[in-house]
Amino acid sequence: MIQDKIKELDGEVLRLKVMPDHIHLFVASNPKVAPNRLIGAVKGCTSRLVRKEFPHIRRSLPTLWTRSYFVSTAGNVSSHVIEKYIEEQTGR
Repeated sequence: MIQDKIKELDGEVLRLKVMPDHIHLFVASNPKVAPNRLIGAVKGCTSRLVRKEFPHIRRSLPTLWTRSYFVSTAGNVSSHVIEKYIEEQTGR
């Protein structure tokens, strides 16, 4: 779902790591798409689809996602370093 939504917004998921209470998402995106729009679209789309497929979640979880997120550019760090960091997050 996440990859499909990012692709729809002219981006590409470079790395995705699902953690128990958050996700790490490394994306190459169109600079014309604001990061808050990208994240909002991913959260909205995944929330709607998961709640549609699993209606019992609505009763036990008031919201699927929080409103918070952290976004940063790669800057002077190579893509390899970011991908390695995300991959090493298992178990933390």
